[in-house]
Amino acid sequence: MSDELAHDFFPVIRVYKDGRIDRLWGEATLPASVDPQTGVESKDVVISAAPLVSARLYLPKATTPESTQKFPILVYFHGGGFCNGRLLHSEANVVAVSVEYRLAPEYPLPAAYEDSWSSVKWVESHFTGTGPEEWLNQHADLNRVFFSGDSARANIAHHMGLRVGSEKLAGFKLKGFVLVHPYFWGEELIGGELALSESQRDFFAGLWRFCYPLTSGFDDPFINPSKDSKLGELGCEKVLVCVAEKDMLKDRGSYYSEVLKKSGWNGVVEVSEEQEEDHVFHLINPSCDNAVTMMKKVVSFMNY
Repeated sequence: MSDELAHDFFPVIRVYKDGRIDRLWGEATLPASVDPQTGVESKDVVISAAPLVSARLYLPKATTPESTQKFPILVYFHGGGFCNGRLLHSEANVVAVSVEYRLAPEYPLPAAYEDSWSSVKWVESHFTGTGPEEWLNQHADLNRVFFSGDSARANIAHHMGLRVGSEKLAGFKLKGFVLVHPYFWGEELIGGELALSESQRDFFAGLWRFCYPLTSGFDDPFINPSKDSKLGELGCEKVLVCVAEKDMLKDRGSYYSEVLKKSGWNGVVEVSEEQEEDHVFHLINPSCDNAVTMMKKVVSFMNY
């Protein structure tokens, strides 16, 4: 077994020349169960067998087998850097679908986008209460749907919101989505990107080409929303963009809000910045004050 590296995108992923892959975060998964602290119940479902796409479903504490109460539904795109993957569900009182899509480099982009879209369509199939999953039939209000994701997953959430709008998906009402530290990039550097070292810029740019070898480049609309002619067709009413002061992707999140406002989209976009924090700090230290503050903003966003 060789330790010689073919690709090194620490702290996301390392690929060795002998074919081994180390995903360095986002891999640990606890068994589905009833969480004793929050009362949130979870279970795993298969959305598609070929290709294999799965999801973990979460029910808030307030549900019972006899209950017919409907809750907003949160579709959360799991994974990390396109190549990795209860408290929010409890606080927001939502039914959640945490999507597990195929990962790069074994399955390069656009596989993750297509798997995520299949998951959105699967959720939509429950609109009339006759879908394949009884938890959604009984408890999910598909007139109050939200998307969310962190980093690369926020990129996916954005593109799913675009497809809902551009393909006129009518089977549910997408109220809004939350992009947390979204992974966007561009050929032309903006803001604080100009002060980044060459190695820092190469990391973000190189990771994109690693995950999507057939991309047209860093102005590909998949990575640079400002180059997307369909941006104004976003299929929701509002967007919350969360950024962190020390995150090297911060300016991309703020820039996203600016170009969205100019795109012809009729919704409302808000940017929320947490001071003294870095990229996905809330995943590293979910109990810190700023993580708790950010979660409260997200909960408020989904309960307006």
